[in-house]
Amino acid sequence: MPSRQSRGNGFYYGHPQNRFWIILAGLLTELPPAGTAAKREFLLRHRIALWDVIASCKITGSGDASIRDVAANDLNRILSAAPIRQIFCNGAKAYALYNRYCLGQIGKEAVQLPSTSSANAAFTSERLAAAWQTILDALQLDRP
Repeated sequence: MPSRQSRGNGFYYGHPQNRFWIILAGLLTELPPAGTAAKREFLLRHRIALWDVIASCKITGSGDASIRDVAANDLNRILSAAPIRQIFCNGAKAYALYNRYCLGQIGKEAVQLPSTSSANAAFTSERLAAAWQTILDALQLDRP
């Protein structure tokens, strides 16, 4: 579930301390996009889809540990509309929720990546970038 700030912004990874955009842009040798329009354009240009495992839930603030009463998104909507080659989960909680609510419905295994949240202090930006390198393989599948 997106952070409180991301939910308020209406777009993914909106908290300024979340390292998602910095890590992804660094892997793709670009500057991090600023603002929702630039982020959308960045994702489209690199053929990356972002989607939530959870459609709705009860959550206190932004804490994953407080998530309850989960209603999962129907990921078949995006899978039938786009040629999704690989699903990556940003963090252990997203991965666990995906496996619990989506895997059986979709039948497509996901790859767990370490969370880009600032709460994941055990991972420096360098360690995150190294772990996230695996997405480059998936992105290269369509490229000449």
